[in-house]
Amino acid sequence: MTPAPLTFTFTFDGEPVQARSGQSVAAALLASGRRSWRRTRTEGRPRGVFCGIGVCFDCLVTINGRPNHRACLVEARPGDTVSTQEGTGHDDLAC
Repeated sequence: MTPAPLTFTFTFDGEPVQARSGQSVAAALLASGRRSWRRTRTEGRPRGVFCGIGVCFDCLVTINGRPNHRACLVEARPGDTVSTQEGTGHDDLAC
């Protein structure tokens, strides 16, 4: 079994983000200077990490096309495509 690289890259909204093995998506985004990566459904207000332990839902992101991942709980993986989540992450739901 090949060990995971110590550092690697994933993309966030089309831009490369460096991460360390074992680091959460939220930690990698914060380390790269990003403070928000979700917008609220009704008013479009920016959100990022609030609790940092998976209790709230402020840090939701879309990962590899699937919405509603809590960035503070998901371990970053090489090659992941992470994007800002707008509201619920489902375009077909009415606001």
